[in-house]
Amino acid sequence: MLKTRIITAIVLLAVLLPVLFAGSPVAVLCFCAVFFAAACWESLRLFGQRLPIPVALIWTALFIWLALTGVQIQFKLVWAVGVLAWLVKFLPSLKFGLPALGSGSSRIYSSMYLISILGCFLAILTFQRLSAGYLLSVLAVVWIADVGAYFSGKAFGRHKLAPAISPGKSWEGALGGWICVLIIAAISTQLPFLADSFPVALQQRWGWPGMLLVLSLLTAASVTGDLIESQLKRRAQMKDSSQLLPGHGGVLDRIDALIPVLPIAVLIQTLIEVSSKS
Repeated sequence: MLKTRIITAIVLLAVLLPVLFAGSPVAVLCFCAVFFAAACWESLRLFGQRLPIPVALIWTALFIWLALTGVQIQFKLVWAVGVLAWLVKFLPSLKFGLPALGSGSSRIYSSMYLISILGCFLAILTFQRLSAGYLLSVLAVVWIADVGAYFSGKAFGRHKLAPAISPGKSWEGALGGWICVLIIAAISTQLPFLADSFPVALQQRWGWPGMLLVLSLLTAASVTGDLIESQLKRRAQMKDSSQLLPGHGGVLDRIDALIPVLPIAVLIQTLIEVSSKS
C-alpha cells in the first residue's frame, strides 16, 4: 500500500508541477477541470445523489464557464457563500451531526459542499495567476499541517480529537501540525528565494502577529475540512471517497482540507492587496 501511495504521489507531482510552471492558463484550467469533476462526482456519491455523473458534469461546466468569463465579484461571492456555509452548516455538524441522507437538509448540505469545492478550485486559479510559487506556498500550509499532524499524532497522540468521526486523529497531532506550520512559515520569511509567498506577504503587510493569526486560522480550517469529509464518508459508509487515486483513495481524500482553507486564504489575499493600495 505504501509503495502504491508513493508511486501515485510521484505521478501526480510529475503532472502537476510542469502544468503549474508552464505558465499556460489553458493547461491549468484543463487540469483543474478534471480534478474538479472528480471531486464533484465523489461528493455527490457521498450525499447519495442518484445521478452523480451528469450532475458533476453540470457543475464542471459551471466551473469552466466562470473561469473563462467570470469576474472577481462573482468569484468573491462564491468564496463568501462557501465560507459562510462552513461557519453555519458544516462546523456545527461536527457537534450536532449531519442530517439523514435523502432529506431536504442533506440536499442543502450537498449544494453548499459543492459550492465550497467550486470556491476551492476558483481560488486555485486565482492564486496561480499570481504565480505558481505563490499558489504552492498556500497549498503548503495545508500539506505541512497534515504531515506535521500525522507524525506528531503517531509520536505523542493520546487524546482523541473527534473519536466518533475520525478515531485516528488526536489533539496532540493537531497541535503538532499547527506548530510545524508556524515554524516553517517563520523560516520562510528569512529565505530570499521564498520572498514571493503567502506567509511572507502576510508578515510584510500585518507583521508577525497577523501572520501567526491567519496561519492559525487556516490550520484550524484544514483540520475542520478533514473531519467533515470523514464525517460524510462515515455517514455514507464509505472508507474512501473513491478509488481514483491508488493508495490515496479519491480526489476528495486528497483535497478535503483545502476545500475550506483556499476560499478563506484567497479572501485574505484580497484584503492584503486592498490594504497595499491604501
